[in-house]
Amino acid sequence: MVTNNVRCLEKWEGKLQIDYNEEWAYLDVLLAARDYIHRGYFLLTHPLAGSVKPNQTPFKSIILSEESLEGAEDFRDLTLIEESIEAYHKFMGNRPLPEWSEKSVEDFRTIDLSLMEGVMANPIMNRR
Repeated sequence: MVTNNVRCLEKWEGKLQIDYNEEWAYLDVLLAARDYIHRGYFLLTHPLAGSVKPNQTPFKSIILSEESLEGAEDFRDLTLIEESIEAYHKFMGNRPLPEWSEKSVEDFRTIDLSLMEGVMANPIMNRR
């Protein structure tokens, strides 16, 4: 898992390999996931999963694996992460993220955590 969400770190530390950095922005998580793909990893979650757009949250978590899912194409994941990076730039433009209240920031952490919990509850994930 690549994440900037401390709640995901706390939930899966010691259970998953987690690349966590609290200083990372949303884009940094996408770039770190791209680096893993370049090293041969495969996406298990869509980089833009959920209905929260990059300009609506500071938190992002992406799950990758060293094992390919059945039928995964060689360049599919690289194309997907590159398109996600482009989408990030489109949504962000030159606008900085707003200054959210601590309650809002915690809500964003919870939304990201909930998305990952949904993925981890999938039986295919428990076989890994």
